Amino acid sequence: MIPSQTQLAAHRVLVVGDVMLDRYWFGAVDRISPEAPVPVVKVTSEQDRLGGAANVALNVKALGAGVTLLSMVGNDEPGRRLKALLAELGVPAILGQDDALQTIMKLRLIGRSQQLIRADFEREPDHEVLSQMLEDYARVLPTHDVVLFSDYGKGGLAHIPRMIELARAAGKPVLVDPKGSDYARYAGATVITPNRAELAQVVGAWRDEATLLARVDALRAQLELSALLLTRSEEGMSLFDAVGAHHEPAQAREVYDVTGAGDTVIATVAALMAAGVPIREAMSWANKAGGIVVGKFGTAHVSYEELVA
Repeated sequence: MIPSQTQLAAHRVLVVGDVMLDRYWFGAVDRISPEAPVPVVKVTSEQDRLGGAANVALNVKALGAGVTLLSMVGNDEPGRRLKALLAELGVPAILGQDDALQTIMKLRLIGRSQQLIRADFEREPDHEVLSQMLEDYARVLPTHDVVLFSDYGKGGLAHIPRMIELARAAGKPVLVDPKGSDYARYAGATVITPNRAELAQVVGAWRDEATLLARVDALRAQLELSALLLTRSEEGMSLFDAVGAHHEPAQAREVYDVTGAGDTVIATVAALMAAGVPIREAMSWANKAGGIVVGKFGTAHVSYEELVA
């Protein structure tokens, strides 16, 4: 049984990680360029959406739970736009500013309802930007029930071991959406939520479910994880914990766009765990939420009303 909105609103999730601005340019395609064999898009409208950890925080809020976003932005137009969007959408945020940091922006050009190209504007920082936010993190940690780290591999969470240590010392469950081939920095987390490709980077490709279970169990023991939640696209998702493996088949009726689906899944698990829902039950609802969000265009979120319906 999913908690009521009143129950969810009484609990808070602290979201920490890499934020980015998702920018969409929509237009009409009527001809091919004479300069190169590419379509010419006459841009007719633009739209900005929260991306990365900011989209995770928005997903938590949309479900009705309390949330705080902790991150860093640069002194640039995408950073200012992110701040404005967070304010417009009512997502509480503690955003540090680093003049040496370029705020990540992903620009997607859409023609005839199809993504034609994506241009990424980013520059990996030469220093660990979120280390500047440790004092803020320690200050707000006690007022939150769950900590969620959204790692997009952009350099913002190199300092995550210390943050996990502080959260566990405070008795807070820690969820991590991981990146990269080395998960050692996530040691001590409660749950990590890789997708198939991300997990294969770490444990290698598996030929069958028995091999997968053995490798995941070894990884959980090595990192002292309570559980690993594997998202498997059309195969649904699998939870591996001390009890064993539990599988949920895919819920999507129609897959339109998988952008940000992982954000929705981990946000749903975090919001429900904050309200005391056991992880296996939270996983089932997260699977439903993921099935809803892939039916939407672009970076999107799922509301409480959509989920219970």
